[in-house]
Amino acid sequence: MSLSMEEVQQRLEQAGQPHLLRFWPEFSEERQQRFLQELSQLDLGGLRRHCEEAVKAATAPSESLHRLIEPVPSEFIGSVRRSDQRSLEEWESRGLLQISQNRVGVLLLAGGQGTRLGVPYPKGMYDVGLPSSKTLYQIQAERICKVQELANSKHGSDCIVPWYIMTSEFTLAPTEKFFQDNNYFGLRPSNIIMFEQRMIPVVTFDGKVILESKDKIAMAPDGNGGLYKALLDNKVLEDMQKRGVENLHVYCVDNILVKMADPVFIGFCVSKGADCGAKVVEKAYPSEPVGVVCRVGGVAQVVEYSELPPETAELQGPGGELIYNAGNICNHFFTRAFLQDVADKFEGQLTQHVAKKKVAFVDTEGNQVIPTKPNAIKMEKFVFDVFPFSRNFVAFEVVREDEFSPLKNADSAATDNPTTARNALLTQHCCWAQAAGATLLDHHGNPLPPVSRSEDMSSCDGTVQLSPRLNEHCRLLL
Repeated sequence: MSLSMEEVQQRLEQAGQPHLLRFWPEFSEERQQRFLQELSQLDLGGLRRHCEEAVKAATAPSESLHRLIEPVPSEFIGSVRRSDQRSLEEWESRGLLQISQNRVGVLLLAGGQGTRLGVPYPKGMYDVGLPSSKTLYQIQAERICKVQELANSKHGSDCIVPWYIMTSEFTLAPTEKFFQDNNYFGLRPSNIIMFEQRMIPVVTFDGKVILESKDKIAMAPDGNGGLYKALLDNKVLEDMQKRGVENLHVYCVDNILVKMADPVFIGFCVSKGADCGAKVVEKAYPSEPVGVVCRVGGVAQVVEYSELPPETAELQGPGGELIYNAGNICNHFFTRAFLQDVADKFEGQLTQHVAKKKVAFVDTEGNQVIPTKPNAIKMEKFVFDVFPFSRNFVAFEVVREDEFSPLKNADSAATDNPTTARNALLTQHCCWAQAAGATLLDHHGNPLPPVSRSEDMSSCDGTVQLSPRLNEHCRLLL
């Protein structure tokens, strides 16, 4: 419901943000009404607190955690590499049973704009240059189809793994259209549930909301930790309950190797009675810029690499392994009951993180300015900020080459770019094909030597891409 001009003006004065109406007299009546509607949708009552907290967080010294930090105890960690085949099979079987009973859903975090990648559309629509030209969304959709088929084949069921996709103001409309244009990649439209996370104002370092144009406030998604508020706002938890979904696999859109509703991971978490779990990979080196899953003050947490002193990051165990070795890959398990608890009781306690960004704005004269250095504070919450509220947290170590190759940057960057993502998938598929007995040939028909996981496929004549929909060896292709 729109507020009157007088009400908005009064509330902006109370919030210390009257400058937002600086250009009001210049607007046509239609433009005034549109801007008034936008201002009415802000949490004007909490705007002063939001701006003050942003400034405080941006200037606060980093908290020293090294005296409180400890590794996750071994009894709460599972591992693909260190577990025997029988355990892996038992976890997979338990996970497939959960899937066959319609108790598992997947939830995609896809609200980011892909700024670093340098494209004007959602990252899920990106084609990294595979032989098939499949986008990230298509690959993930086909993996959902396959895991449903596996569960149905094993248990004679007709199960559904609903796909919840959290978008933002920037990504909802193009994502909806992309799915429609591609016939939902073979999935039923009713089982793909898209919803928006909240947008919050971007603030200057002196606590003023930024006008990106004379009649538009600069807004940004509230981070992937905005999930928990969005679940309530959009009644997503109610939808899960109606469908009987009890266990959620939550992941980020940009990981080309993600295993959708991975039965082994689901089965491991269920077997441990976990309400919250995280897949991790072994850190490549002590200073690798990834968060570390550990304990702080006795509770599970992700500590950012910038918060770990070098002497802590470099600590080694008896076998030379890094003690703080569990790299976070934003790949999580949550029970629906835990998500409900977080949304109802703990969402307001989540940590606010500061991102200092360059944000275009209009100056006091109405001129458009493109800053050359950070001028703005974006406040974000992270999806893993809920770990401390877990009653039974577990971690599950997987092999990086099998499950983690993020797409974050353009090819001008050295890592996490389209080329590295493409090569990771093609190398994996070549290895699978050779493990299944295939012989790869070059352009002259000569057999290629076995492909290693560390091999760069960019110049390989024998590139192979396998579809998740293949019938044989399908367990490898989830």
